[in-house]
Formats: sequence, structure tokens, C-alpha cells
Amino acid sequence: MSARIVYGGEGIRDSVELLRQGGVVGLPTETVYGLAGNAFDPMAIARIFEAKGRPISDPLIVHIPEVGWLERVVHFSSEEQRDLVERLGANFWPGPLTLLLPRRPELPDLVTAGSEFVAVRVTAHPLFQEVLRGIGSPLAAPSANRFGRISPTSARDVKLELSESIDLILDGGCCEHGLESTIVALRKGKLEILRPGPITSDQLREYGHVFTPNGIVNTPGSLPGHYAPKKGLHIIDSDIHGFLPRANSGYLAFTTPSPEIRERFSQVEVLSPLGDLREAAANFYGALRRLDNSKSDIIYAIRLPEEGIGLAIMDRLRRASYGSQHLSQSH
Repeated sequence: MSARIVYGGEGIRDSVELLRQGGVVGLPTETVYGLAGNAFDPMAIARIFEAKGRPISDPLIVHIPEVGWLERVVHFSSEEQRDLVERLGANFWPGPLTLLLPRRPELPDLVTAGSEFVAVRVTAHPLFQEVLRGIGSPLAAPSANRFGRISPTSARDVKLELSESIDLILDGGCCEHGLESTIVALRKGKLEILRPGPITSDQLREYGHVFTPNGIVNTPGSLPGHYAPKKGLHIIDSDIHGFLPRANSGYLAFTTPSPEIRERFSQVEVLSPLGDLREAAANFYGALRRLDNSKSDIIYAIRLPEEGIGLAIMDRLRRASYGSQHLSQSH
């Protein structure tokens, strides 16, 4: 079996039909491609975990097309909570914000890894929206890649990762944001950022006190090692001009390096020639995947500014390099 890539209206119809039959489908979102199944079908959810090789202790995000669907999966604990969610939704949905909210008991335990909370968001991608309305049910959809590996930002990426494990991939072009959604838990009027993403802390501050927890929390993408290439990945914490890499190395650069720097590496990928962090985020996974598929033996990545969405990029970069040594100028 090899997954078919489908397009347009016919692709939407085929995706809906397969999902109705309990299948799983690669679908585009504005962040990364997801591997979707009916959120209320335990067998479809089990197929997602099987296809990804994902441990069942790692919960999934549930996608809906509009705020009006929230109470299909969420049971609000108070009117204050409902009001805050509606205000956040009015400003950030559809879009790359995931909220961790009390779940309805009908939702299969496998979706939430047994937790009493469900991660839910309103996707902005028009094709995903049409599939959701076509099937008439919320869809659970983690990133469409092997567990712990680089997230996919194109239909081709999904095919390379999961071709033998799923039947269908709906091609919606390259993803707009290129990084997974921001995950936020609501704690008595406070907003706890469980995973940084395209929606930044500065954007959230007008809705309550924003903070980041210490330690690991049980939310999608929260493991210390995640989003990883097959090759060793090392973060360069120092000035690149004084850094001497190993032979046959790849380099993930933030801005365009000088010719002298380029000559030190066998392949260079530039995230944003002019140093735009949002462009860097959109290009991050694709550039990392190209380096992973190159003839380089090892990958080096320069530290990016940790401001705005740069915080989310560095979060993914640290997880992708988990277990590798961060390199200083003394290397």
C-alpha cells in the first residue's frame, strides 16, 4: 500500500468518505500537516497512533471548524471560562491557537491519554474546514509524521513519512506558519503557555496573566525529545565566525552567511535571508528535512533570537537536538 496524494474537490470527497469509514487521512493545516481521524471513533484514533508509532500516553489535538462546535468536545467548568474562551476565539480563531479545556465524557479516553482535559483548536485551512463540515464530526489530528520526527509542511513530506501506513493525503500546498500551534491552558484567569507557537505571549497578555510552567506537562508535543532529524543535530551557541565544524557537515543558518562561512559546510539551508523570524518559522521544518536528507553526516544550527515566534523556533530546535551537545566557542 502506498498513500495517494489527492487534490481539490475530488480530494475533499475522497477524504470525507475514507474518514466516514474509520480511516485516517493526511490533511493540511495552516501550521503543519495533520494525520486525521474521527475524534469519536476509537478505532480510527487507534489507527493514528499505530501509523505514527506514537505512544498512547501522548494526547492528540482535536480540530473543529468554528467556535460553535466547541461544546461537542468541551464541557465548560464556569461561565468565566466560557467568556474567556469566546474572547480568545474571537481574536485568534480560526488560527494557530490550541486551548486545553475540560473534556466531554463522550470523547474517547485515547484522544486525551486519559486526561480530563482536551486540546482543541479551530483550524484556518480551508480544505481542512471543508473536510470537517463534510464529515460533520470533530477530527483528532496530530502531525502527520513518525513519532518524534520532523513535522511535515507539505503533502510530499507526509508521503515520505507515512506512505506505507495510510491511504490518502489531501494536498493543500505548503503550510503558512510551518510550526505547530501555541497550546494554552486556562488557570483561573491565567494563561499558561504549554507549548510556544505562532501566537506569542505578547499577543495573549491582554487576556490575562501569561506564564510558562516549569518541567514537562502532558500535552501534544511536550516531550523533551521531539521533531528530531535522523542525523545528529547540534546548536551553535557561539559566534559562527569562530566556529569550526566537523567535515561533511550541514548548516541551518538564520540569515544568509558569508561565502567564507558557506565554504565550511557541505550544505547550507537559510531560514530567512533578511532575518525575519516569521519567515524562518515557516521554513524551519522544510530546511531541517532537506539537511536530514542530504549527504551531510551531521547538522549544525545557529541559535536564533528568542523573541516573538523565535521562542517557538528555539523550543522546537532544542527538542530536535535533545541528547546532543550544545556547542560553545571553545568547541
